[in-house]
Amino acid sequence: MTLIRHELKQAWKALLIWTLAIGSFIVICMVVYPEMKSQMESINSLFSSMGSFSSAFGLDSLDYGSLKGFYGVECGEILGIGGALFAALLGIGALAKEEKNGTAEFLLTHPQSRAEIVTAKLISVLVQIVILNVAVWLMAITSTAAIGEAIPWKEFTLLHFAYFLLQVEIACVCFGVSAFLWKGGVGIGLGLAIALYSMGIIANLTSAVDFLKYITPFGYCDGSAIINKCALDSTKLLIGLAFTAAGIVLAYWKYSKKDIR
Repeated sequence: MTLIRHELKQAWKALLIWTLAIGSFIVICMVVYPEMKSQMESINSLFSSMGSFSSAFGLDSLDYGSLKGFYGVECGEILGIGGALFAALLGIGALAKEEKNGTAEFLLTHPQSRAEIVTAKLISVLVQIVILNVAVWLMAITSTAAIGEAIPWKEFTLLHFAYFLLQVEIACVCFGVSAFLWKGGVGIGLGLAIALYSMGIIANLTSAVDFLKYITPFGYCDGSAIINKCALDSTKLLIGLAFTAAGIVLAYWKYSKKDIR
């Protein structure tokens, strides 16, 4: 518990900034929605005629003029990109930062095994992701109520839950990679998050690379599918959970026998 508290104490400023940044963008989107509502019919017509661009972001299968459609596109993109980058940064630095900052020798002299260290760091990463997602969900619900719109509880909550699972998967994969690093890997983490996001966009553009939807967590976070069907794709979700578990196992395996520099 001491190490978990220490990790959370070190990270609270970054967590606060990311939470406020993502939550504020979502609140702004909800505040401007009533002003855009009267123009949605023409916007829908515009998006429906944009071909591949519409398909890439699910605009061809969502009613952008409805609150659910608007939220699935605009706020889903904000939560997806912002959450993915936040999770990648958390995971990629969790184990590597001790060697990078020169604190590994001090940490490993304490009466706790390496497995306990990995567990504590993993818990601290997951706790931060939970805090961010709960706070952002509350901000989204509050801002929706503030503009006088009926809250589609099931769709909103399921969409946020999907992006929570996405963040957990990316964080755990990066957590596993972090065990192999000793100089830090911010670029690796951000690059991985952006690559996975790009895979989701490319897979929406053409069915020829539809298999990418089973590799990237953005495959089961498709806002249009979640809003329309109000369900998650169980196959893609199970594959995502397998990647999550693999990242965790890799972290324990590598860090337990790693030569600390």
